[in-house]
Amino acid sequence: MSDPDLSLTAIAAVGSNGVIGDGAGLPWHLPEDFARFKRVTMGGVLIMGRRTYESLGGALKGRTSIVLTRDASWIPGHTSGCEVLPVTTVAQIGRLLAERRAQQWWSAGGGEIYRVLWPYTTHLDLTEVKAAPEGKVSFPPVDPGEWTQTSRQPGEQFDFVTYERTSDQAADALRALVLDEA
Repeated sequence: MSDPDLSLTAIAAVGSNGVIGDGAGLPWHLPEDFARFKRVTMGGVLIMGRRTYESLGGALKGRTSIVLTRDASWIPGHTSGCEVLPVTTVAQIGRLLAERRAQQWWSAGGGEIYRVLWPYTTHLDLTEVKAAPEGKVSFPPVDPGEWTQTSRQPGEQFDFVTYERTSDQAADALRALVLDEA
C-alpha cells in the first residue's frame, strides 16, 4: 500500500550561522515566530526530544507530542490533558505516526532530533533569522542540491521560508517507516 501524501516537516527558527539554540533554550525571543508556529502546527503531531519538551514547560495544547528519549522510564510532566507519547526508538515513532495519518507531522527539535529524522524529512518550514547568535545546537545544513525553496515571506529580522526535497528518497524512507510499521 503506497501513500504519496505522507510528509514530515521540520520546523525551526535558524540563525544565519545554523544555530538554533544554546542547549538550554532559544537564543532569541520572536513573538511573531511563536504565533506562527502555534498556528501552523495546531492539530498536528510534534516529534521532539525530551530536552525540547521540558524546555517548553509542558505539552502544547491542541497538538500530540511524541517525545524521543533514551530514558525508557521517563514520564512527561505537565501534560495538561494533551496526548504526550514517550518513545525510545525511531521505529516506535513510525508506529505512532501510522496511527495518526490524518494529522500533519512536524519534527520540532532539538538539533539531535532533526538529525535523527533528517532521512525521513520531506519538507522544511524555517524561520531564517538574520542574526548569528552564539550557541552549540545547530540545524542540519540545507543543501540547495537537495532542497527547493517553495516560498519566502521576507521580514525585517527574519524570513519565513519553506522548502521541499528535490528527490523522493526521504518520502520513500518515511513511507517505509510508517507503512511497514502499520
